[in-house]
Amino acid sequence: MVNYSSPKILALDFDGVICNGLKEYFQTTIRTYQKIWSDSSQDTLQNWANSFYQLRPVIETGWEMPILLRALVLEYEQANIESNWHNVCVEIVEKENLNKQQVMNELDGVRDHWIKTDLETWLSLHEFYPGVLEKLGKLLDFSTILYIITTKEGRFVKQLLKQQNLSFPEANIFGKEVKQPKYETLRQILKSNQEIPNNLWFIEDLLKTLNKVKSQEDLTEVNLFLADWGYNTVKSHELVKQDSAINLLSLDTFSQDFSQWIKC
Repeated sequence: MVNYSSPKILALDFDGVICNGLKEYFQTTIRTYQKIWSDSSQDTLQNWANSFYQLRPVIETGWEMPILLRALVLEYEQANIESNWHNVCVEIVEKENLNKQQVMNELDGVRDHWIKTDLETWLSLHEFYPGVLEKLGKLLDFSTILYIITTKEGRFVKQLLKQQNLSFPEANIFGKEVKQPKYETLRQILKSNQEIPNNLWFIEDLLKTLNKVKSQEDLTEVNLFLADWGYNTVKSHELVKQDSAINLLSLDTFSQDFSQWIKC
């Protein structure tokens, strides 16, 4: 049963829902790439910016970003990357004897060093989607319980929200460090709040993640929303329009009353 009134708990992804970090992603990716590879492509990496932005929807977790840039440098066809990313990623990792954890550590290390040495520039590469912070600020003043569930390190999210003077409860930010799928975090949130799934609404910009939540028998009544302003494609929008279990949410509708969020 769909809850048409309002959620008692609203959980949101961060990147692609609250914050547009494409510029930071790419610059951090370049810096990480330069630590992993030392070939002649170093001087032309900036040229791949637009292609990287277009293909960002294929990325599920941050460690894949340097691999995506490597795929572009190696001239994999963009259509192949978009339709077959998992296999492309595995192929590059295996051919170049890469280690997922090491790539992840390099990426996080680059971010940490950048934040410590030039916080102002790092922050300036993030853009918050229009109206989102204002909406969250209003919700924090009312009874809706807010959570952020992201594959980004929680400490980076906290740094960005702090810079925006948004007093978001830090205990309600679940980052990559929790090391579990988002559907498990949703279960954890429901259990800790002693709430039923119908009273939880979840906004995400990755359709694959929403489909995983939808496939959990105990979470079928969680109200799911795909943020159409995030890192997704027109194809995913069309799929959601045919899916009664997931709502397609626009940025304009997000700023409106909860009663406007559910499709008829």
